[in-house]
Amino acid sequence: MYQNKIELSPQDILEKEFKIDTRGYRLKEVDQFLDIIINDYEQFYTMINDLEKEKADLLGEIMKLKQELRKVKTSAEIVKNNDTPEVTNVDLLRRLSNLEKMVYGKED
Repeated sequence: MYQNKIELSPQDILEKEFKIDTRGYRLKEVDQFLDIIINDYEQFYTMINDLEKEKADLLGEIMKLKQELRKVKTSAEIVKNNDTPEVTNVDLLRRLSNLEKMVYGKED
């Protein structure tokens, strides 16, 4: 992403050749300084790539968590809007017992 905005790559710096005048800079000093710049650029490229990958991973995780949150909210709304109490096994056994008493006429 950011690499499109950076003009020079480490390779561009490495391969750059300057014209030499009679009163020019000392080539050894220029080369040493350019070596430092190349190293920095390589580190920047590595850091940018790592951060872009981490950003993509985090965005994926955010999307996953948003979907999960939507599902939970939907489930909570369904439970909240459900006016009928939940039927449990105990409720079913009581109802069955009452029906048996009605049908068979038995009182405990």
